[in-house]
Amino acid sequence: MAETVHMIDSEVFLAFSTYATIVVLKMMLMSLMTSYFRLTKQVFSNLEDTNLAKTTEDRKKLVRVDPDVERVRRCHLNDLENIVPFVVIGLLYALTGPDLSMALLHFRVFVGSRFIHTVAYVMALPQPTRALAFGVGLFITFSMAYRVLTTALFL
Repeated sequence: MAETVHMIDSEVFLAFSTYATIVVLKMMLMSLMTSYFRLTKQVFSNLEDTNLAKTTEDRKKLVRVDPDVERVRRCHLNDLENIVPFVVIGLLYALTGPDLSMALLHFRVFVGSRFIHTVAYVMALPQPTRALAFGVGLFITFSMAYRVLTTALFL
């Protein structure tokens, strides 16, 4: 039990907690960004979301697909697909007792790559900007997973 408390008290775990919180908050803000785009563009995915329109005909016109809203939604989906594995694998990585400087490098590069990815996605920057940001984040997650597997290999 004392060993677990020591791991949670470690600088690596505190760093992980900080950077995991940053990317989870960023991911949560993407849902607010989607709502903002839906409201400003008057684009809704469900008929019941259009209750402010006066007639049924007007309500049906508001249920449509908008490229800008879809872009933000896809960016949010990409966050879900990448940040959740980072949090799970990052936690396990932090518990393996890595060097603080190496852990900080992993966490900071991942967080930076996700912010660059979001800016590239939402602002429609030309490729390979978004692909590189995605690849860097994926590489970091795989690097941490490799450390976890090689440290606690019970296969």
